[in-house]
Amino acid sequence: MSQDAAEKTILTGVKPTGAPHIGNYIGAIRPALALAAAHKESFLFIADYHALNAVRDPKALKHDSYEVAACWLALGLDPAKTVFYRQSDVPEIFELTQLLAAVTPKGLMDRAHSYKAAVDKNREAGRDPDADVNMGLYTYPILMAADILAMDTGIVPVGRDQVQHIEFARDMAGYFNNTFKDVFRLPEHALGAETAATLPGLDGRKMSKSYNNHIPVFMESKARRKLVMKIVTDSKLPEEPKDPDTNTVFQIYAHVAGETEVRAMRDAFEKGGMGYGDAKQRLYAALELAFEKPTQLYNDYMADPQKIDALLAAGADKARAVARKTLTRARAAVGLNPLR
Repeated sequence: MSQDAAEKTILTGVKPTGAPHIGNYIGAIRPALALAAAHKESFLFIADYHALNAVRDPKALKHDSYEVAACWLALGLDPAKTVFYRQSDVPEIFELTQLLAAVTPKGLMDRAHSYKAAVDKNREAGRDPDADVNMGLYTYPILMAADILAMDTGIVPVGRDQVQHIEFARDMAGYFNNTFKDVFRLPEHALGAETAATLPGLDGRKMSKSYNNHIPVFMESKARRKLVMKIVTDSKLPEEPKDPDTNTVFQIYAHVAGETEVRAMRDAFEKGGMGYGDAKQRLYAALELAFEKPTQLYNDYMADPQKIDALLAAGADKARAVARKTLTRARAAVGLNPLR
């Protein structure tokens, strides 16, 4: 990474969708933590307002918000180095959303992937194209742009399916800057590792909660071992050679074990001499080593939500200071009175 890139502010948003599985950790959480550590300034927020587009249970929203906060803290997020906050605790973001909405063409929202997917699904089902489409979903990209632009963000790490969000944020910043004056920095996106995002689950398909084939990050040791032993394998005998690159046990192991251990399992698979029972036991041991301490930390945080509240409140104060400067510039640009 170049020195210039390391100087740019990085921002990540996470929806409160419950505790993660190891595919989430390897594909998204671990890379985001590494990227934040490599940058001089980083922000990470819990996107609870975005979650409101689908969540209708206030208790679930609050619990899931605590859960995602405890998760990132347990897995290594340092709130002393990364500004960590709830989206809903930074009201400046929502005023900025309205200022961006005033210069954003409706046609841009019509092209948003999330809206188009909902419309296509309705049409396939023979329903009204906009059935069950709320305005939160429709204007989702505007709020996301405000999340990004409020913090004067330089880089946003995303998967390929999320690149459009950053492109839209750049478009909206451009509309505003061209209409009034230059207020917003144009953010860039950074693509994550695609291979990590396709970690296989217990049945060989992509690990997913919807498939019920996942291994949670935070769980008791006995339950973790039980899940690992359920990983589907072929009927090859221990002495038979095996292809590690098509084997679920090895593919997971390769992401959580050390280089020497991974190389040893690969050699044993390719030459023959390792049974699946032994391989699964090694995978279990690697997962225990990686997640035993984070699981303890996670449980400690979940048992003390006031500690989480205090950390998020401190982060919100820092985030608001940055967002307030951005909003002050934007208000002045359009001719509104200064913030009080």
